[in-house]
Amino acid sequence: MPVPRSPRLGQDRHHDHAPVPAALYPDVAAHGSLAATLRAVAAGRLDAVPVTSSGSEPLLHAAAGTTLPHREPLGISAWRFERKWRISGTDAFQSLPLVGGETDDLAQVARAARAWHDGASLADIREAAPFAHPTGRFEVPGLDPVRLTESEWQGKRREAAELEYVWAPAYRSLIETAYAEPALRALYPFTSHWALRFSATTRPALKAVGPCLVAGGDGVFRVGRGPLTSDLGEFTSAEEAVAVAVAQLPPGLGPVALGGTPRAPEAPAPGFGEPEQWPG
Repeated sequence: MPVPRSPRLGQDRHHDHAPVPAALYPDVAAHGSLAATLRAVAAGRLDAVPVTSSGSEPLLHAAAGTTLPHREPLGISAWRFERKWRISGTDAFQSLPLVGGETDDLAQVARAARAWHDGASLADIREAAPFAHPTGRFEVPGLDPVRLTESEWQGKRREAAELEYVWAPAYRSLIETAYAEPALRALYPFTSHWALRFSATTRPALKAVGPCLVAGGDGVFRVGRGPLTSDLGEFTSAEEAVAVAVAQLPPGLGPVALGGTPRAPEAPAPGFGEPEQWPG
């Protein structure tokens, strides 16, 4: 199965170089930073929200804090080749995206930032800012590894359902068939180059167990001891491939364990300055 290449966000194929940020975002340049511009367009809605600007690229990057300890600050980035912004809201333990999205409306970004800060549910964030797109994962504040595993399966299912590549139907079939098998559903799923793998622990410290499964664009499902091999067989149905994978699981697997120790709250990420002090 071909591995899709990730183009640079917003890249204009007619230009070899990105425009100067101040030319693409003159209003942001006038305010001095993306954080200050967010504050301006929010018209007071971000007064209580700590907002940070990138020290190296203040016109392109910002972050909005949150009141929930299990969330990271909401990352906000500007495209380099087109006037548009994207958000990424991740959990603090696994650093996996819970919500994302892209828009050319900075006022919507400000609404998403306020909702993320206030602890609104992922569904309510989307209601406040319709461009915000939940990834399928759900929040697990208590870090129950079984719930984290189910959350990751839901993320994989949402991702598979939204793929548009020619091999997407086969990949969806593989994900759904594996999820329907209790022995595999009990394991934490992860992918490497679109090969489906399983772990006895959650992120961030995965402990891979069992074989790898790959859904090819040719309709063939491959099972191997590694992501680039099919030494355990090639099959014409996801059901056959999953059955082989189950048979290859090591005995004595217990419930999924937490893959690491919860982190203490951190200071703003490197590259971001101190929160801008807003009046009020």
